[in-house]
Amino acid sequence: MPLIKTFAGLRPAAGRAAEVAAPPYDVMNAQEARAMVEGRPLSFLHISRPEVDLPPDTDPYAAAVYAKARENLERMIAQGVMVRDPAPHYYCYRLTMGAHVQTGLVAAAAVAAYDAGRIKKHEFTRPVKEDDRVRNIDTLNAQTGPVFLVYRATPTVDQVLNRVSAAAPEVDFTAPDGVRHELWAIADRPTIDGLTAAFAALDSLYVADGHHRSAAASRVAAARHADNPNHTGAESYNFFLSVIFPHDQMQILPYNRLVRDLHGHTPKSLLEHLATRFTIEAVAQPLQPTAHGQFGMYLAGQWYRLTLNPELIPATDPVARLDVSLLQDNLIGPVLGILDPRRDERIDFVGGIRGLGPLSARVDSGEMAIALSLHPTAMDELMAVADCGEVMPPKSTWFEPKLADGLVSHVLD
Repeated sequence: MPLIKTFAGLRPAAGRAAEVAAPPYDVMNAQEARAMVEGRPLSFLHISRPEVDLPPDTDPYAAAVYAKARENLERMIAQGVMVRDPAPHYYCYRLTMGAHVQTGLVAAAAVAAYDAGRIKKHEFTRPVKEDDRVRNIDTLNAQTGPVFLVYRATPTVDQVLNRVSAAAPEVDFTAPDGVRHELWAIADRPTIDGLTAAFAALDSLYVADGHHRSAAASRVAAARHADNPNHTGAESYNFFLSVIFPHDQMQILPYNRLVRDLHGHTPKSLLEHLATRFTIEAVAQPLQPTAHGQFGMYLAGQWYRLTLNPELIPATDPVARLDVSLLQDNLIGPVLGILDPRRDERIDFVGGIRGLGPLSARVDSGEMAIALSLHPTAMDELMAVADCGEVMPPKSTWFEPKLADGLVSHVLD
């Protein structure tokens, strides 16, 4: 069984991609999604966040929500807005965000490789979120949100994608957030065979983003296998929609932290306590750390640079060495008393794309007591954790730019 294979994508009709494409379903709340679909009747959010077409108090996990998604998808197909390719393809997909450019491959990745650990994950999933994606895939009979995968950059693949993307793209638009999206269909057999063979030669792929989607695809495949007495392994449910990028083109932003109270400390006593673990320096401007083991802290109207004492940084443990772990193990846990950041409601997380302004603003407003900025996790660190079969702390990575939903969907025949 190949690691990846081609598929006949369901895509916006020619000239409709900009109207259809939408941000990933899980990067906005319901209120934001409703605002985004105003004046955009063809937005893919009507499929990925169908509660926007139902009353505001609708339970997002209600059966009516999944039914509305299917209704909306079927209507867009009937209207000719979404059209399925007549033959299987790979697709080359390029994202441009300012000076940053990344070019990857849209493909159907093998569930068997995921189940065997060849497609490696680095996060736990939440059952309610996983169940949601299972119901979404089953109801739509399609995977509409791609899993963001990464491969260790290899010239064999990179050169092919560079050659394909030298031609004029079939899709080329700039989204409202300023990110440019370009897409090329790959139909010629020698190129397809070369890409399939090149990926087959790779040791592994890595889930960068989309752990719930990949876990749900695995569950759907297992259930459909059990219900199919003529199962061969080649059925479309044995593969999941993915976009695969080389690791050296990834852009990871920090995932910053806010905490609601000081766990009984005053600002003065907190600084005194931290001085046993960190070198502390007051700074005049908001601080975005530029080095491993360095953190920014906003407390009582003042930004500080915290530099962890080197002897407190583990030498080899790939999880314990992460900046998110160092902050948790030396400040958030022992000093602020948040031992389970996955569930403790005293902590909040802010993606680095939002900048540092919202951190100080929420502290100044009194909503939060302290803000903490981090150096971003490196792609090599993520892969090292996955290679060891370990799991990263929650909210360790924020990838930018985000993939668009709706550009290519994978129908389960």
